[in-house]
Formats: sequence, C-alpha cells, structure tokens
Amino acid sequence: MRFRAKRGTDRSIVPETIPTAWTLTEGHAGMRAQVEGLAEAMGLTAARRDVRARLPWDWLPGRVWPAPLAAVTPRPAPPWPGLVISTGNVAAPVAAALRRKGVRAVHVQNPKMDLRLFDVVVAMRHDRLSGPNVLVTRTAIHRVTQARLEAARAEWAPRLAHLPRPLVAVLAGGSNGRFTLDAAVGAALADRLATMMRQDRAGVFVTPSRRTDPAVTATLAAKLRPLGAEVWDFAGDNPYFGLIASADAIVVTQDSVSMVSEACATTAPVLIAELPGRSRRIAQFLADLRGDGRIRPFAGRLETWDVTPIDDTPQAAAEVRRRLGF
Repeated sequence: MRFRAKRGTDRSIVPETIPTAWTLTEGHAGMRAQVEGLAEAMGLTAARRDVRARLPWDWLPGRVWPAPLAAVTPRPAPPWPGLVISTGNVAAPVAAALRRKGVRAVHVQNPKMDLRLFDVVVAMRHDRLSGPNVLVTRTAIHRVTQARLEAARAEWAPRLAHLPRPLVAVLAGGSNGRFTLDAAVGAALADRLATMMRQDRAGVFVTPSRRTDPAVTATLAAKLRPLGAEVWDFAGDNPYFGLIASADAIVVTQDSVSMVSEACATTAPVLIAELPGRSRRIAQFLADLRGDGRIRPFAGRLETWDVTPIDDTPQAAAEVRRRLGF
C-alpha cells in the first residue's frame, strides 16, 4: 500500500478520544460494506445514515449543489458527530457540508469533487488520485477480517462437509451500467462451472447477491444442482462469509469490485468470471490484481496457485486514525 503524505490537510489536527461517528451512503450494500468496514477497523461504533438525493437535485452532480444538506432525504440534523465516513456521489457533498460545520470528514473512493473538502480521501489505485490527504489502497475497503473468517469457517464447516473437495465458492453479482449478467450470460457461466465440476471433480456452492437477476439464479440452479452443487436461495443464514472462509478457490463475476476485494482478502485463489461489457476503471483494477498474481481469469477449469491475501483495510484504518489524531 502506498500512503501519500504525512498529514491529511492543512487543518489543525488535535489528538482526542475516539469521536462519535456516522457512516454516510446511499444505502447500497457494497457502499455500506466499505464505510462500515473502515469504521470497524478504526475501532468505531458508527451510526448508519442513508441518504438519497431529492428532486430536482438528483439531476445534478453533487459538487454543484448550493445547499447539500437540504438536497438529500432524510435531511441530516444535529447533534452532529465528531467524524463522518462517506462514500458515493450523493454522500460526498453532504460530508463536505458537514465538514464546514466542524465535523471531520473521511471519504472512501473518488468523491468526484475537490479533494481538499475532506480531511482524508481513501481511494483505490485505479482511481489514480493523488494529493496530500489521499491514501491509496489496492482493493476496496471491506468488512472481511481474519477473525470474522475464522469464526465463519468454524460455523460453516459442518454445513459444507457434504460437498466434494476442492470446494469452489461462486460469488455472482448482477447487471449494472457497465456489465451484463442476464439469463443467457448466466447459462454460459453455468456451463463453464459444470465443466469444472465434471473434469476437476470440484464441489460448487453458488451465492447470488441482491443484484442477481432471479432468472440467472434459476438458470444456475437448474444446470448445477443436478450435478451436486448448492445454489443459495436466500432462505436461512447467508453463507457468504462461511463460503469465502472455507473455499479452496473462489470464482467471482467481474462486475463487483467489492466482492473481488473481499475474495482477495482470503487465502483462496481468485478466478474472475468475465462478463459482456466494459469499464475502464474495473479493467484497470483487475489488471493490477492480475499483475500482483492475486487473480486469474476463469476459463471453465479449476486453477490453484500459492497466494498471499491482499487486505489494506487495517493499515488504511490505522493511518486515518493517525492523521486525525486519535
């Protein structure tokens, strides 16, 4: 990890006890995972605040909102916290506005506005940001910790014991503005997974996400369950942490930077299932990780190799605390 500069901004930083904190996002699971992951790693118990842009402000970029606190719903109200950790294009101008009220502001990812409006910006290297208050990480901030993985492994080992080894966890995302994961693409993915199951005698457990099209989940289940695979149907306990903790390899669809980052924090080799579409930033993110030897493309066969987990969250959290003086 490359931490740039020794001070967050030119504002004075006074050591103090751990402050009260908010996490501020639009409420999406991937966003919450990043801000809550940073808060947890910093030793904070943060109150969750989800905001959405109001009409007509949702038509305009947040950097031009004249009154950001009035542009979102619910409108943030005092008592103000000592610290806000934000991510997303809606939360960024709100966090900057809170900073003008004396709240210290840490933004995760590119805020797409003047970086000087924040005490610290924690950005990934594919964002290509630099500045005296920028910390650069290789992967997204997340909530995966070794302690959480160990606990999940112990809990889920009996539940996964019926599946063949090597066990492959499949993390399925969904279509977004950049990539497509519809029923046809899901069927092609299922065919590659079926080939791996037959030729490499691998066990497979698929966990879809909230963004996964139900038609994709149904297709994966129809093609893979007859071969002995498990496909989570959202009933019962979420197997996500148990799977990534227990898997001998992990297949992740390329649409989700968060899921790839979480998989890379484990000791399992990570294989990327490519999807139709294009994103310059995600392509650079994956190219960097492939250059690190942490990921490989999934071509329908199981591959394993020696890996070292990539997890910059603890170091980033420690550096943010140092810069903020607590």
